[in-house]
Formats: sequence, structure tokens, C-alpha cells
Amino acid sequence: MKPLSRRWRASAAVLAVALVTTALSFTMLDPAGAAPLGAGSYATSRPAGGAAPVACAGISGNPRLYVTANAPAGPVPTNDWWSSLLYKRDNVGCQFSAPLHAHPMSFQPAADGLGVSYTTTATVSGTPTTVGEYHYPYSREFTLGVAGLSSPDVKVDGWSDWTVSPYWSGAGRTLRTTIGHGLPFVYAQVTGGDAVLSFPSTPAVWVNSGNRVGFTMRGHDYVAFAPTGATWTVSGTTIRSTLAGRGYLSVALLPSTTSTPAAERTALADSYATYAHRHVTGTTVSWSFNQATSTVNATYAVTTTAREGSGGGTVLALYPHQWKSLAGGTPITPTYVSARGPMKALVGVSSFTTAMRFNGVLPEVPAVATSTGADLTTLGGLLDQVAGGDPLAGVGNDTYWTGKGLGRAARLAEIADQLGRTAQRDRMLAAIRTRLTDWFTASTGKTQRVFAYDAAWGTLVGYPASYGSDTELNDHHFHYGYFIAAAATLARFDPQWASQSQYGAMVNLLIRDANSWNRADPMFPFLRDFDIYAGHDWASGHAAFGAGNNQESSSEGMNFANALIQWGIATGNTAVRDAGLFIYTTQAQAIQEYWFDSSDTNYPAAFGHSAVGMVWGDGGAYATWFSGEPEMIQGINLLPITGGSLYLGYRPSYVNTNWDEMVRNNGGQPTAWQDVWWSFRALGAGSGDAALAALRANPGYAPEDGETRAHTFHFVRNVAALGTVDTTVTADTPLYAVFSKNGARTYVATNVSANPLTVRFSDGRTLTVPAGRTATTGAFTWSGGGGVANPPTDQPTDPPTSNPPTSNPPVASNRLFVRSAGALSTSAGAGAATVTLPAANGNWDGTPHNQATFALCGLRGQVSGTTAFSLQVDAGGAVGQGIQARVSYDPSGSGAFGRTETYHYFATDPVSGTEVYTQAAGLRASTGALAAMTGGCVRLELWNAIGNAPTTVRVDATAAEGRQSTLTVPFTLS
Repeated sequence: MKPLSRRWRASAAVLAVALVTTALSFTMLDPAGAAPLGAGSYATSRPAGGAAPVACAGISGNPRLYVTANAPAGPVPTNDWWSSLLYKRDNVGCQFSAPLHAHPMSFQPAADGLGVSYTTTATVSGTPTTVGEYHYPYSREFTLGVAGLSSPDVKVDGWSDWTVSPYWSGAGRTLRTTIGHGLPFVYAQVTGGDAVLSFPSTPAVWVNSGNRVGFTMRGHDYVAFAPTGATWTVSGTTIRSTLAGRGYLSVALLPSTTSTPAAERTALADSYATYAHRHVTGTTVSWSFNQATSTVNATYAVTTTAREGSGGGTVLALYPHQWKSLAGGTPITPTYVSARGPMKALVGVSSFTTAMRFNGVLPEVPAVATSTGADLTTLGGLLDQVAGGDPLAGVGNDTYWTGKGLGRAARLAEIADQLGRTAQRDRMLAAIRTRLTDWFTASTGKTQRVFAYDAAWGTLVGYPASYGSDTELNDHHFHYGYFIAAAATLARFDPQWASQSQYGAMVNLLIRDANSWNRADPMFPFLRDFDIYAGHDWASGHAAFGAGNNQESSSEGMNFANALIQWGIATGNTAVRDAGLFIYTTQAQAIQEYWFDSSDTNYPAAFGHSAVGMVWGDGGAYATWFSGEPEMIQGINLLPITGGSLYLGYRPSYVNTNWDEMVRNNGGQPTAWQDVWWSFRALGAGSGDAALAALRANPGYAPEDGETRAHTFHFVRNVAALGTVDTTVTADTPLYAVFSKNGARTYVATNVSANPLTVRFSDGRTLTVPAGRTATTGAFTWSGGGGVANPPTDQPTDPPTSNPPTSNPPVASNRLFVRSAGALSTSAGAGAATVTLPAANGNWDGTPHNQATFALCGLRGQVSGTTAFSLQVDAGGAVGQGIQARVSYDPSGSGAFGRTETYHYFATDPVSGTEVYTQAAGLRASTGALAAMTGGCVRLELWNAIGNAPTTVRVDATAAEGRQSTLTVPFTLS
């Protein structure tokens, strides 16, 4: 179910400062027309019955009521850490704002100036096994103002990528401040009176010398810097300065503590003093993708204006996701406390750069274990159950639930394509095309399934709206991410529909609304939903909570980012692709730090949880807006499960930690969203088989609203076979993944272009992927396409052999059954039997030893695809066993095997019952190249590479018996 993420239902800690909403009335506007865009269109005003964004209680209209003439022209930002300055939902006459959690400081505007807070002790509620939360709440330590200032409100005088400049004017005085993420300085300009720092109690002043005054409140050290030649006067609970008539100052928070020696504190103050009058006046981010190294580089730059003297640079405090990926520069040792964990400061910099590894995404995980045998039958049956009718029938008509339905249909289309079920695939694609085309077409009087542009707010709202996506501008990235992802799937099969002259421009319009990649976009703000410096999305458009902005479903934010990558690649739009890569890679790091705290370093110790359901500006909550069930508190940050969800498995041991907490808090296995949880668990260290077993044991479970049994079985079954995500190896294409199981890697890549693609992996492996196909080492998916997987150049290879197998009649199928008496055949056997492989009693990895050989000759046909096999093997209760396979091809039947492929051995488990050994174990070595078969032969050799006990391979099984051992040869045979 959708998180009711912005309803006014909060915990006690938030309710203390939560806002009171007033019954709203809206003027219903009839459409003035539709603006064409390609073959599509959008409404230029709200449809009848459509609600508008609400800037203040009972007031809808222009957010520029709350900005000055100096503010940048164009659309105003929303969904930011400071957005309540514009929305004015502070329940104080629409005057000021809710607290602004910038980190390391928090702020609260009031009539007399800017309240400043630095909270270093968390307030924790609940227990480690119950709903609970932690906050570093705003608690005023002083107010920076102007003597005599009494402003009726605060407006926004300017903003940049991660700063904002509030502005006060009243009683002949003005105050302008600049605050921002990562800024340990507050910069200020005043007119009409002395600068005043006012305190709730007497501060401890530890230095007052010339233009500098240092003081401590609640154990936190600050230094205020007036212009050169000015002085400070300390009197009780006020500190003030005439500023020598020059009108500017700054206040710095030092990263010192009560245990910091006085000399060290003074040294910090001296260091910061160099930059006190180099006011930050602009911030910008830029990013690039190094495809060869699969690295996203992001540079965070500040512009400073020297109020006196010359020179640049400042002090910047970095969040954990930034300093852990810092590409150059050394932070100072003292750190700041924040709701996101320790922040480390760089002193004297104008910019810094992060370098983050991108570990790939896929349109869908490959069918390495569901393309043959009983699992293919199971998956096919599940697909038949849901792919026969309209996959969007019965879904909600609003943007969120329409999106969920589109996402569900896209997953089914991907699976059907992998299985070669083109009719089912095309039925799904037709449903997606019809529904998207409807939404992307506006007309006079249309009130349903229509997008309308609001010029005042610079936003595109889909009607029917839901969860405040209209009145509060909530969740646009959540809703539209599903639309864009479905469009990306459609684009690969119907590029004409996705062209800019048809409906591609409408897809780009949705992207631009949620997170425009163009900072000069005339219609939408730059990266609306993505907090550039914090590294993650915010869901609330107004952010007007005491705890700041918030977001539950980080995973739906990642669904949006993945959709940009897929859409950008499918349509050749590199700018969209790279924006998606920046958001995806940055947010993947932020999720590990702030939603998961997988390093166990960021949450306060008393909180006790290993994950949060919601991140707040001042903390986090083991809670949701809509449920107190652990499956949903933690699960809302897992769905939807797609080929872009592999980031959830970057730290496989943490997957198990997260799962264990859910089970512990739930009092047992999940009873809600089981499919989502099994898919997540499959990514855990050694947990894939357990997830698959749970899925098989519970066939009657209720699918999550965005899931189907077909997709869950496909994902869990194949990830269980592939193993865990291997983040140590990268590739030179964005559409890739590497998995590892039992020490063997499987390499996966997708090619959506019209030409073959050779993918190079960082460990030397290469993979040639045909046009429009997904390839894995040893197998291919998507309509039976083929390709060539090559080992690293330094891998050993096996020598060719000249033992030809017994000749058999020509065949017409490339799927061969492993039979007794050393045969391969196009027909299955009459009843299951086993062939015993003698114990290795040594290490025979890569070298056949006491092997069982199966062969077939008389083959004719052209090369198409690559080798695949599904071998049912069993070691009984023996431990430490490894079965290995080699497949050889003799194109003419002369006895000269021109192509030999040796696969990594398969480590069996010590549990009686067959396991499936497939090509997913990975190609260990190969010699030669495939060539057309002209009466040629194929040979399969199996042996124990390691272990001191015999093992068996199941042969001769009938279709009814299932668990058939098969070999698929890479030829179109005749």
C-alpha cells in the first residue's frame, strides 16, 4: 500500500510542533486549453474539481508572495529542507516557517531575527523492538537579529543549490542571512541598527577581543565575527556590535566539545577567522559519469564574496555519504554531531569532489534458472495467470496507483520477453502504451487521466491526484517514477512511440517536474525532489513540520532514479541518463547511511534499531504514516522490486541484519508483503535458497499491490541461483550486474541498442551481447538471443581433445536431454536414473578426472546463442564437494573439437536432494571459437573437481517427473 506520507498524523515528538490545517476551499477552474508537446499534450490550467497547491492555511495561489524582488526568477523550489519558508504553514499567521534543519545547525525565523540551534543529544522514544524515533530537535541557543527589529514576516531573498537567504524588514531595520547544508557559518547583513545576539540565558564568553567574540551555550562553542575595526559589547543575555557601520557579520559554530583544550578551541577559531568575511553567495553541483570506470563524480562548489580583503574559500562540513567518498582533501579531526551522523569539515576550500562507484542496473534480472525445466513450467503458469487480461484493470485512477499498475505490467513484459512469450509481452506493452497515451493527452473538459501545468508553482500535477501530490506537491518522484519506468520498457520495443515527436517529450516533462536536470529550465526548478547536498529525496513539498522535511520510501525514490537511467539509455538522452546515475549512485550511498545505517555509526546508541522507516530533517523514525507493522515499517524502503533494486544487496550481511530485525520485531516470519521481503532476503549473504524455500512453501500468499506471483518467483528463483551482488567488479556499460555464489561469478549485461555490444568488466572479463538482448556468462535471455562470454586473458585454458563421441542421427532441437549410457538426446528418457561421479580425492579443478561423458553427433546448424545447461546434481550428505562441467564442440565430426568451454565447479550442499548446476557458475576457461555445425558433435563431461565422496547426476527423467538435466547448445539446428 502507498504510504500516507504527508497526512497530519505524527508522533508525540512531532505533534508538539506540528501544524494545524484549516479547511480549504478552492476555485475550480475550467480548462483553458491544452498545450501540445509532440503527439501528446498537457492542460494549461487545472481540470474542474482539481485542487491547487496551498501556500498558507486557506490561501492558494502564488508562492512569490513570500519572496523578494531579489530572488531568482523562474519556478520556486519545493520539497527542500527550507521549503516551509515559502509554504508558510507555521500556524503563526503565515509569517515565518517551521524549523529549518540545515546541519550542523538548525534555525527558526521569528519576528526579531534568526534563531540558531545546535543539538548534540538525541531525544529517543520507543524501544529497539517497538515503534520509536529519534530526533535532534531545534532548541534555540541564541537569536541573530538587529536591535529594534520587529518584522511582520520573513521572506526569501535568494537561494542556490543547498543554501537559502531569509530576509526580514520591519521598524526601519532589515536583516538578511544566508544559511545552508554543511555551512558552519551563518552569514548576515543588517541595516538600521546594531547587530544583536540575544540568548535565553547568560552565555559563557571565553574571548572578547577586537572584532571577535567567542561564547558557549549548552556546551557548544561559537565565534561571532564583526568587521575589522568593530568591537562587541557583552551585557547579560545580549551581545551586540555597531559593526563599525559596515553592516555585515558572521557567526561560526566550532566543532569543539567541553573536553576540547582551550588552546585547541582558540586554534579552531583562528582557522575559521580567515573565512569569516568570505560570505558564501552561491552553491552549485555538477556531475559526470566515467563509463570506463563506472564512476560517478560529483563536484560541490561554493561561490564566496569577500566583504573585506580578498581571497576565497570557506569551511564546509560533509555528511557521511560525502566524506566516505571524498576524492581528495583531508578533513580536520574534530567532527560535528548531526541527525545524519558525524560531519567532517574541510577548511579553506571552494569545492570538493566525491567519486562513487556505480554497480549497475538491469531492466530485469536474467532468467538463468527459470528458462528451462520445472521452474520454467512454474513461471510460465504464473505468467499465464496474470498476463491473459488487462494488467491495469482495477487499479486506482490516480497517479500513484496508476503508476503501481504500470510498474506491474512492465515487470511482466520483461519476464515474458525473456521467456520468448512475445504475445504476452506485447499484450503488456499494449496496455502500457494505451494507458500512458491516455494520460499524455489533454483536451478541453477532460478531468481524469490528465496532467496540468501550474505556472505559479512551476509544477505539473496529474489528476486525479493523491497523497497531497496536488495541494502539497508531495511525492511527484514516487508517482512519476513508475510512469517513466514503464515508458522506458515500452521505448525499447516501440521506439517510435518514445520519440520526441510522439510521446517522449511528455515523459521528459514528468522527469523535468520531479527532478529537472537543467538548472535553466524555464518551467520547473532544478532537481525539485532531490536534496543535492543531503544526497537523497524529500517527499513533502512544504516541509512544514517541527522535525523538518521527511521521506519514507527511499526505494520509490530509487525507482525514479533507475527509471531515468533506463529511459535515458533507451532514448539516447545522455543528459537524462547521467542525471539518473548521479541521483541513483548518491542516494544508494545515502540509504546505506541514513535509512539503514549499515555501518552502525550514525544512529544514536539508545535508538537500537538497524533501520528506519522514515528519515526526518532532525532524525529518523522506526515508523510509517500508515502502519505500525514491522514488515511495512522496514518494507516501505524495499519496494518496488525491479532490476534497479540491486543496490539493496550492496552489503549482503546487512540484508540479513535487516531481515532479522523484522522477524524479531514481528514475532516471526512476515505475514504482510511477503513477496517483497523474500525478494529482499534473496540478496542477503547465503540467504537466497532460504528465501526461495519460503516462497515455495507459501504458494497462497497475498501479493503486494505492485507485485505479481510471476515476478516474485522470477526474481527470487534467479537471484537465489545468481547469489549476492558483487560490488568489487564494474563494467563499462550502465546496464550490468555481477553476482557471486560459492566463489563463482556470473556477469550480466543488457544491450538495448541495434548493434552488438562488447562489455568489458574491470577484472578482465568480456561479454559480447547481441542487439536487444541480455547476456550472462554462459547463457542469454530475451527471446533466445545469443552472444559470447570470454574469460579474462590471464585465465588458463584447456587443451583440445580428439576423442569423438558416438554418432547419432541429425536433430532439430538445440535443447538436449542428458541420458544414461553416455548419451545426449533430443528426447527425454523413460524414467529418472542417476549416473555416479567418482570422488575427486584431490584437486582436479579445470582438469577432467574420472569423468562421465555424454555426447551427440550429426548436428547441423548456424551459431546462435551460447551454451546453457541445467544439471540436477546431488552430493547426499557429503561436505566439501564440487562438480565441474566441460562442453566441447566438433563442428565437422572429424574428432577435432574446435571449441571447448570449462565452467567453474558447483559447490554442492550436504543435504540429500538434487541441486541445479547451471552455466551461471561462470565460464572458467575456453579455447577456440564456435563454428557452424556440418554434421558435428557436442560432448558434455562431468567430474568431481574436489571432494572425497562420490556424487550423482540425475538422467533420463521424464517431463512429468521434472528435474530434468539438460544441455542447450548454441546453434539453430536443422
